[in-house]
Amino acid sequence: MTSLSAIAGLSPANLWQRFYEISQIPRPSKKEERITAHFEQLFTSMGIPFSKDTVGNLVARVPASKGYENAPIVILQGHSDMVCEKNRGTEHDFDRDPIYLVRDGEWIGAKGTTLGADNGIGVASALALLNDPSAVHGPLEILITIDEETGLTGANQISSDLLQGKYLLNLDSEEDGIFYIGCAGGLDSTGTFKTETMAAPGSGYSAFSLRVAGLKGGHSGGDIHLGRANAIKLLARTLNALLPLSPYLYDIQGGSKRNAIPREAEVLLLVPDAALEEARQVVGRCEQAFKNEFKATDGSVNLVLDPAEKPAVVYAPPFSDKIVKTLLGLPHGVVRMSTDLEDLVETSTNLATITSNAGSIVIGTNQRSSVDSAKQYIASSVAAVLQLAGASVARSDGYPGWQPNMQSRLLSICRKVATELYGKEPEIKAIHAGLECGILGGKYPGLDMISFGPTITGAHSPDERVHIPAVEKFYDLLKRVLYALATDKSQGFA
Repeated sequence: MTSLSAIAGLSPANLWQRFYEISQIPRPSKKEERITAHFEQLFTSMGIPFSKDTVGNLVARVPASKGYENAPIVILQGHSDMVCEKNRGTEHDFDRDPIYLVRDGEWIGAKGTTLGADNGIGVASALALLNDPSAVHGPLEILITIDEETGLTGANQISSDLLQGKYLLNLDSEEDGIFYIGCAGGLDSTGTFKTETMAAPGSGYSAFSLRVAGLKGGHSGGDIHLGRANAIKLLARTLNALLPLSPYLYDIQGGSKRNAIPREAEVLLLVPDAALEEARQVVGRCEQAFKNEFKATDGSVNLVLDPAEKPAVVYAPPFSDKIVKTLLGLPHGVVRMSTDLEDLVETSTNLATITSNAGSIVIGTNQRSSVDSAKQYIASSVAAVLQLAGASVARSDGYPGWQPNMQSRLLSICRKVATELYGKEPEIKAIHAGLECGILGGKYPGLDMISFGPTITGAHSPDERVHIPAVEKFYDLLKRVLYALATDKSQGFA
């Protein structure tokens, strides 16, 4: 089966074709030039005017369907970049290779990598409208932002004169049948340690790599409440159990993205030959303990101890102890649930990455909250742990949350359309993740916004997949909402 054959026969055909085209063009965050050029070529070929601001955000101005020219301008918004994650052993260069699509029953996934349905499906749905004769709408602005996944750069730096729309439909949600009307704000906190090393001991030690693998990971906002294991935390716990055996550590690495729960972590160990058997037993006991603790969420966790090449230098033991204790002490997971909306995480923190080189070890974390003071508090807590351990701490500017508006005219229309379409009221929620709506609403005061999308699971991990029937349902809902906005007599333009 080829990648293209995975979407053969799927409906709506024009949406799936657009998604396939997007998936064939590499689009890592901060490297969106090729996918932006593809969109520009598409708009040019169809005679659709477009503009681009200085950071690379693109907006196409789509004429209204005949007879609906006086309807309000509706912005359809998505982002062009994708999270680039792959399974260990998968040969894939995200800067060069296309995503290989795979169909599994009612799902589309990718072969060993993230799929990019976040947010490729949303962008593809907007583009599908361009050649869909059944779509009836007023004037549209298709806004495609850049670098959403690694800092919401496009939204943060969007030009203040790029948009004219009254309503904004953000197409970057991942649960069918739900309208999102609010989101968390977030920021990153990073701790940097100056590495303290020494010459590796001579004979009497054997070198191993210790790796935590088999975890599900997931989105550090949308999945943080699921109780999944954090590979960096499990590695720290295992190393803490090994410290009485006096191993030497070097080259600790874990996680890959600030907004992903770490799936893997690894360290190089020098273990005294006299303690090899005991070390294996400690690792085995830790693995069994983790399997028991996370049997409902990460039952496939495993600790892999493989022979490795002996390094020339190692971390000085006091420094190793400090790093392990810091990783143990850093908070991770849900801090507080919302008291306003049921089942909504209010505040959380993600121990996201640890990277090391000859001169430094850098620990990356991400804090989220729908309450700004709570976001600042948990960031301060994280910083305190890092500073007490002797790290220098940097904090990003972050991004604001999106305050729900239950009196929104757009929400009222969307609820009515969905209820008529499905025979039941849709769910109205806020999301514990960063949507660009919060930033765009600040840049364009008065913008009426809502976010919705099809079912996507495993976002930000190689398990990412999108539900085929939900995509068709989502696209139908999108068209009906656009028609309802174009014919809304209460606004005096129909």
